[in-house]
Amino acid sequence: MEKKLKDKMFKLALTAQKNAYVPYSKFPLGAAVLTEDGSIYTGVNIENAAFGLTNCAERSAIFTAVSAGKQKIEALVLVSSTEHPITPCGSCRQVIKEFADQEIEIVMMTESGQELTMTSTELLPGAFTDDSMEKTREQIDEL
Repeated sequence: MEKKLKDKMFKLALTAQKNAYVPYSKFPLGAAVLTEDGSIYTGVNIENAAFGLTNCAERSAIFTAVSAGKQKIEALVLVSSTEHPITPCGSCRQVIKEFADQEIEIVMMTESGQELTMTSTELLPGAFTDDSMEKTREQIDEL
């Protein structure tokens, strides 16, 4: 990802991070996703007293993009308030894979700008995809 774009996405994710609703964990995250048409959507983590209802920043950003009609993401930047960059949780990795039908770059950054970059395949090797379901249907048909 070119530096100018990464810097823009970092700033948007950092700004969004301020809106995180984290009364329980005190662990604010901000995310920015780039869609195939060049649009950028942001998201934050939103907690709930019933913890299973909590939504992560990455999924919030992706779901916002999908709500706007964008179903293909090209890149993702995640900003944390931690000492070192953190990676997306397993649920977010699966959702990233669902909306990134090709290899994409995921940049995990701290508020101070420290970064770690990985590809979607590095984050989720052997991802469960629609192809996985097709193979399962073929196996069932053979029974």
